[in-house]
Amino acid sequence: MVRLVVGTKGTGKTKKMIEMANHRAENSKGNIVFINKDHRLMYDLNHNIRVITMDDYEGITNSDEYIGFLYGIISSDHDIELIFIDSLLKHADINAADVPRFLDRLRSLSEKYEKEFIVSISMEKEALEEMELEHIEIL
Repeated sequence: MVRLVVGTKGTGKTKKMIEMANHRAENSKGNIVFINKDHRLMYDLNHNIRVITMDDYEGITNSDEYIGFLYGIISSDHDIELIFIDSLLKHADINAADVPRFLDRLRSLSEKYEKEFIVSISMEKEALEEMELEHIEIL
């Protein structure tokens, strides 16, 4: 399952993601990963959540490489239950035009490996609804 947290910059998406991640960490039987642009959220998240900062992986420069990166994360830990991706458009030079294909590939990854993804994107909900994203839940 892929779920999106959407809204323009400054609408509280990251704060909502942190709250969701910390809540799930308290009740989860599997592992949780939180992917963020930089190190600033590291101390806001429950210590049981694996924090990955994309600044440490600057060689990932496009959506294909990013999907490969996610495959690597999943293959390294079969107990991962949930992956949060905060501020997708700030990672790996992914832009709005890449979003439909990226999310479709993420959905396939989710189904194949039975992982849940919660992704925040700085876009208007209406713009995403116009993309007709199948099987993607917008929160």
